[in-house]
Amino acid sequence: MEKESIQKLSKLVVILGPTASGKTDFSIDLAKRFNGEIISADSRQIYKKMNIGTAKVRGAWQKDPITGEKVFVYENIPHYLVDFIDPGDEFSLAQFKELAVARIGEIISRGKLPMLVGGTGLYIQAVVDNLLIPAVPPNKKLRQSLEEKTNQELVELLEKLDPMAVRNIDAENKRRLIRALEVCIWTGKTFSGQQNKGEPLFDCLQIGLSVSRDELNSRIAERAEKMMERGLLEEVRALVKQRYGWNLPSMSGTGYKQFAGYFKKEISLEETIELLKRDTRRYARRQMTWFKRDAKIKWVDNVEDAVKLMIGFLN
Repeated sequence: MEKESIQKLSKLVVILGPTASGKTDFSIDLAKRFNGEIISADSRQIYKKMNIGTAKVRGAWQKDPITGEKVFVYENIPHYLVDFIDPGDEFSLAQFKELAVARIGEIISRGKLPMLVGGTGLYIQAVVDNLLIPAVPPNKKLRQSLEEKTNQELVELLEKLDPMAVRNIDAENKRRLIRALEVCIWTGKTFSGQQNKGEPLFDCLQIGLSVSRDELNSRIAERAEKMMERGLLEEVRALVKQRYGWNLPSMSGTGYKQFAGYFKKEISLEETIELLKRDTRRYARRQMTWFKRDAKIKWVDNVEDAVKLMIGFLN
């Protein structure tokens, strides 16, 4: 009975993997083969003015000749939920889920294949597992007081309020720690207990890109060097000049926060680049730890194996 109900749901293909695993080229290839359009599941590529450090596709905004809507296009493939939020603005998981689900529906209505592509595990899970996200609005005063604490202090506080959340949350992601505490404090309930799953919204195929650790580390180092050649330092300098603070979610992500010490004249540029490489490697490991918990993900190391999976899934 459950299988029959899933078969009636619209199809959604998910392409995921750690940073620098090659998701961009991989997903573009598949989108061209299967008449797909891409919804980005990347919590950093949502921001405007942040192109190099987020490894955003080098697309451009174009006007759709039929709807008149502006669409971000790369390699003739529309990309949604990318390059649309100011770095100073708040953007929640609930907002992402709402916008992503709406975009997926629009793509399906046009007879195209929706493809959710990215490395932000919680964004992907919110859609795939239909997470029922607590409707708790941001509280600036509470967030400011929590922001003054170290990550370790936040973890210790969360341990008292919600031990289960501590086991599953990224202890290095200060924004997620603060959000979990915010929900606990304002609802009087555990954060983990409120992240329940609803009925499936889509019939999903999750394809993960498998890359050896040595290869991934090599790609990360090479990409960091190329980012610097493309002008990452100048991109960060421009953001600093526009007074985007280091505590903003946008500026506290990998690719930007590593430059804080350089601009404060605490470390050299060479040290900054090594810090960028190290933190990106750590971020990739955390992503893989998250993804490996989901047994539904089908791991591949080449596009042809992904094509076979998609043909079987779509037929």
